[in-house]
Amino acid sequence: MAVMTENIRGKYTIETMGCQMNERDSETMAGLLEEMGYRCADSGGYSEKAGRQDADLLLVNTCSVRENADKRFFGVLGQLKNIKERKPDTIIAVCGCMMQQQHIVDRIKEKYSWVDIVFGTHNIHELPDLLTNVRNEKKKVVDVWEDAGDIVEGLPSERKYRHKAFVNIMYGCDNFCTYCIVPYTRGRERSRRPEEILSEIETLVADGVREVMLLGQNVNSYKGINTTGEAVDFADLLEMIDCIEGLERLRFMTSHPKDLPDKLINKFQTLNTLTPSIHLPVQSGSTDVLRRMNRKYTKQEYLNLLERLRDASPNIVITTDFIVGFPGESEKDFEETMDLIEKAYFDSAFTFIYSVRKGTPAENFEDQVPEDIKHTRFNRMVRRLNEITFNKNEKYIGRIEEVLVEGESKKNSGDALMLSGRTSGGKLVNFEGSPDLIGQIISVRITDVNTFSFTGVRC
Repeated sequence: MAVMTENIRGKYTIETMGCQMNERDSETMAGLLEEMGYRCADSGGYSEKAGRQDADLLLVNTCSVRENADKRFFGVLGQLKNIKERKPDTIIAVCGCMMQQQHIVDRIKEKYSWVDIVFGTHNIHELPDLLTNVRNEKKKVVDVWEDAGDIVEGLPSERKYRHKAFVNIMYGCDNFCTYCIVPYTRGRERSRRPEEILSEIETLVADGVREVMLLGQNVNSYKGINTTGEAVDFADLLEMIDCIEGLERLRFMTSHPKDLPDKLINKFQTLNTLTPSIHLPVQSGSTDVLRRMNRKYTKQEYLNLLERLRDASPNIVITTDFIVGFPGESEKDFEETMDLIEKAYFDSAFTFIYSVRKGTPAENFEDQVPEDIKHTRFNRMVRRLNEITFNKNEKYIGRIEEVLVEGESKKNSGDALMLSGRTSGGKLVNFEGSPDLIGQIISVRITDVNTFSFTGVRC
């Protein structure tokens, strides 16, 4: 695809909300902007907001999965109005999942006149053309594609990290969970050709990347077709990637429990680069609630999956998602969730209070759970999950873990430089070190832990 490369010499910021898929989209858009001549307004990285005041282009990449994301987005738009009033030539653009919902676009057009460009998830590759049109024609542009179209390969990327990278293997989702807007904002499942994925990873490894995270709304439903017309499933793809010389760590997310066959589970035993970690959202411990969510598995089937995963990889780190207060969730249903938590004994979990998403089937479900009950259950669940996480973390004290050093720690405050990185299982570790360690995999002895991170010393 030909990308317009008008020499702009402007500055940009991208504020990213939501999941790793959005982060990857922002990397692509940053790459497109860099090719046009834009440069990041903030030395802290393209996804930071510290450069707002100096930017000529302010781009917000939105998420529609949770109600809080909607509120945050409109709050940001309110803040950007002040910048537009002070610097009228500043271009304000919004994109991402929220823009795939017509009522959101209508609201922006009606109430947020300072927004110059609105586009969606399917046409981020058109960003250079959209910007050029706005600059030349001095008119606002709304260009949201309803259909995803073909996957566009070969787009540039301005990666946030030099030593690790996101790689999309598929787009969209066919699951249609009743609470989820993603199939309507990201479209139906579309898988990239395996050769394109392998070529991208080989290029990344040659550029110094040591860890790759494969991305998709449901990676284990990947259905690729190679150049000879043969089908390639996700387990096959992992095996192909494992053969790439120089790659040291391979991760993936997110997985759906209904698509986790033994063929895939067994790869945790046989592949050298595949890290002992998996994010496997369960959402509820009640089979009745799971049925209403259209999740297509039962509580016991999910627990059986965990047993098989731990048989294949005894030290595997398993994380999950929970939604509390789904319509019709009774006290008995919630107790089933608490029971699953005790039996599953997760390493950690992302937890959410159910909120109605316009355009989903659950929007019209009866028996919406009162807010006070939702919050009471949520607090009880989070308290127990955090206790379990801390108990599991305590067992790491004294262990030596291989840590990929990612950069300076957020805990940096004293004279000694604190770095942070992640174990092969994805646990965050803070330790003293020097900048030359960033991007390396080093041995760290764990000396202390809390619920969300470890402290260690370099061996």
